[in-house]
Parts: sequence; structure tokens; C-alpha cells
Amino acid sequence: MRRIDWYIIKKFLSTFFLAITLIILIVVIFDVSERIDDFIQEKAPLDAILFDYYLNFIPHFVNLFSPLFTFIAVVFFTSKLASNTELIAMLSSSISFRRILVPYLLAATLLSGMTFYLANFLIPPANERRLAFELEYIHGSGQTRERNIHLQTSENDFVYVQRFDRKNNTGFRFTHEQFEGRELVYKLSSEHIRWDTTNNHWVLENFSRRFFHENGQRLIHGDTMDTTMILKPDDFTHQVKRVEVLDYFELREFIREEEIKGSGNISIYKVEKHRRMAAPFATIVLTLIGFSLSSRRVRGGTGMHLAAGITISFAFILFMQISTTFAIKASLEPWIAVWLPNFVFTIIGLLLMRYAPK
Repeated sequence: MRRIDWYIIKKFLSTFFLAITLIILIVVIFDVSERIDDFIQEKAPLDAILFDYYLNFIPHFVNLFSPLFTFIAVVFFTSKLASNTELIAMLSSSISFRRILVPYLLAATLLSGMTFYLANFLIPPANERRLAFELEYIHGSGQTRERNIHLQTSENDFVYVQRFDRKNNTGFRFTHEQFEGRELVYKLSSEHIRWDTTNNHWVLENFSRRFFHENGQRLIHGDTMDTTMILKPDDFTHQVKRVEVLDYFELREFIREEEIKGSGNISIYKVEKHRRMAAPFATIVLTLIGFSLSSRRVRGGTGMHLAAGITISFAFILFMQISTTFAIKASLEPWIAVWLPNFVFTIIGLLLMRYAPK
């Protein structure tokens, strides 16, 4: 490591953290102005607002904006180096273009590791506290019920609940249907379903059981029935929100369980798993593009570089959104959808580097 390496790394990281700090301050200010009425109405304590909500809110947005602001930071300070002819001086002193890129990649790898740790291990428990605060003080009691929930617990078993109260762990208009091929062979219906926390099983009230066979059906009525199912109360809550509170290993286990149940919307969870791996790598890819793009001294200077950089970054984000939509709504493999933008923009970065002035 030479002095010039430390100089570039220092410029890189200081510009990045300055930019991300400014955007987080702006986001927090706008969020406070939007949420202040909810805080007052729900009488949220100040310490809960600061430590349960905003302290856990900030890492979420740092991770969200990290690749974008890494790219902007690289474009900004590299453009300044080019405008001040510092890059020309480095190249004139027999430092190769690829050698100048080394401290950039070292700093990008450091930020990539930070992004990976945030996304997979720090943010999930922080999200759990933040979402719990939102449920209690922002959304209020009117948002504690999930409606019209359809779940597939195995290849042949399907569950429906018209309404589920997350506070009391109770459901209404519950139905469990079992098929053999396309034929319905069993149906369990109940007006009310409740989770017994003492014995860890479900209690059904005012239930009916229908057994279908070739000669007709057999019907059983009852007032109450204790039963066990693979489902737990958390399974009736919004699954996308639940994924946000799982670390990497918990998310993999959750996907495995959903595959066993035969869930139909499992692609969204696989996209999330691969996204947590691909986003850190995107930091390195965008650093390569940013350096190659802004190392050329052009008329218009930093402004032109920033305009081109923002255009490329938004093209990257748009590409990512389109490809993940194809994975969730169509039949594109989740890992291809998530990693395809990185592959394409890595090629673009290598081409820009090849034709950059040396």
C-alpha cells in the first residue's frame, strides 16, 4: 500500500459517508414531518421514537442507498481528480491505469462487506423492532387484521381464513381443504379458530368436517375441537414483511419450509435471498463503471460526469426492477433475474475500462 492508495481510499470513503449521511438526514426529516401526527395521536414515547424506530430505520436506508451512493461518490471524486489533472500526474509517474483502480476496488470491497453484513445480519433484527413500533404507534389497531388469506400447506392441502387478528391470534371463517389429484376428499370448516398458547395447538369452534367418497359424503358437526397443523400464527401474517426480519440462514430455512408446503409465491422469497448477495457485488460493479466513466477529463467536468453517472445508475435500478418482476410474475429463475443486471453491467464496466484514456 502506497501513500497514493491511502489518499484514494480516504477520498472514496469520506465522499461516500458524507453523501449517505446527507441523504439519510433528508429522509429522516421528511419521515418525521410525515409521521409526526401519528406519533402524537398514538402517544408514542420519545425514547421509542428515537431508539426503536429511527435507530433501526437508518440502517435500512443506508443499505438501500449504499450501491447508488457508492457509484455517485466514485464519479464525483474521480471527476475532481481528473479535472485537477491528478490522474494525469499519476499516469505520468508510471502508475498504470489498472494499478490506480486497486484502491478503488479495495474500498468498494470494504463497502460491499458492510452492505452484506447489514442486509443479512444487522437489519433483520432491526426491522423486527422497527415493524413492531410501526404496528403499535403508526398503523394503529385498525391494521392488526389480515384479510382473505390463502395458503398452501402441502402439495394437496389448502387453507383459507377470511380474517385473522394478529393481536389475539384468532381467525374467522376458517377452511382447510384436502385434494387427491383434482378431487376434493376432505373439508374442515370453522366459524372461529384460536391459537392456544398454553398447549401450542389450534382450537376450532362451531366446526364441520366433510369426508367425500364415491358414494357421497359424511358430515360431522361439533362445538369445539383441538387440532394441530403445520401452520403457526405467524404464517397468517403478511409474509413479505416477515421475510424482512429473517437473517440469511433463517431466510434459507424459511424458503425450505415453504417449498415443503408447496407455496405458490415462493419466487419472491428466493429473489430476496439472492438480492442480499447480489447487492453487495453491485457495489463493486458500479465502482468499476464509475471509475472508468469519470477518469476522462471532459468539457463540463464534474457536472457531465454526474449526469452520466446518475443516468447509468437509474438504468441499473430499472433493469433490476424489470428482471425481478419477471422472476416474481413470470417463470424466470430468481437467481438469473437478480444477478443478470450485475453480469450485464460488469461487461459494460470492462468495456468502459478498456477504452478509458490511459
